Amino acid sequence: MSGEPLIVAIDGPAGAGKSTVARKVAESLGISYLDTGALYRAIALALDERRIAPAEGPDLNRALDEISIDIDGGDVYINGKSAGVEIRTPRADALVSSYASLPAVRRRLLSLQREQGRKRPVVADGRDMATVVFPGAPVKIFLTATDEERARRRFKELKERNEPVSFEKVLEQIRERDKADSGREIAPLKMAADAVEVVTDGLSIEEVAQVILSLVGRASNEGAES
Repeated sequence: MSGEPLIVAIDGPAGAGKSTVARKVAESLGISYLDTGALYRAIALALDERRIAPAEGPDLNRALDEISIDIDGGDVYINGKSAGVEIRTPRADALVSSYASLPAVRRRLLSLQREQGRKRPVVADGRDMATVVFPGAPVKIFLTATDEERARRRFKELKERNEPVSFEKVLEQIRERDKADSGREIAPLKMAADAVEVVTDGLSIEEVAQVILSLVGRASNEGAES
């Protein structure tokens, strides 16, 4: 892999298990985990708290200039304050797509994400890791699952945090998020032409992680031989 830091790029729709699997793979490889979804959720919440509408314009640009974003050990900090569990709430779910589709927001976070990949080996998950952020990554994965399976996982996660939400509402949000992510003009959710699709229905976290680790091993061997 030409001496450059290893990048494992994992894309996929909401609820496919990207974050959990990416953490597991990063832990197994002993490298950093880059949670790009957390970045977008954190900045969406920060902009909403400032009453900045999800629309291009001087107000958005000014707010983005005033917001500092840092990553430390996998945690996201906005203006020095940890984003915490708030980024995993239904409120963040409802906000993130409208802000993530804005070119100014994506430009701001693109440079930050690429900087992380230049500094160290990373496992990065999101929706445009393999297509936009790290198109040269030696390992590209597209994780997916049925709508119902993804909604079940998200519903279970929310119930464990005592969030008042119904399965039907979670399923509706999953489908709305899919439509928004796949239909946006800037960096839409899609599988990279050279990515490996992994369908996670019926598979444990460990089983999915092992599939990806096998692909990493194969890419490492091919890189050593070239």
